[in-house]
Amino acid sequence: MDVIAERIRALGFPAPGTYKEFVKLASIQEVEGVPKANEMIAHLVAAQEATARTARKLFPVVDEANDQSTADVLTQRIDVHEKTAWMLRSLLED
Repeated sequence: MDVIAERIRALGFPAPGTYKEFVKLASIQEVEGVPKANEMIAHLVAAQEATARTARKLFPVVDEANDQSTADVLTQRIDVHEKTAWMLRSLLED
């Protein structure tokens, strides 16, 4: 998160820093109750995939702004989230 916050600040904008702001900006819904272990993993997979999709959707804006630094951050984050989703999916295989 620090890398993302630093990039936002470098672009001249305030980075969100409170839970209230994070919840307002989040596209991933919180899970109610205490799911079983496999359900937790499935929720984590969905969250990782959603995060990668969200980052990927930003590329047209970044390309139009010719912002290579932000494109680099997006590429790195997509890689992390896609690999994490893959590893978590492997836990759900029979």
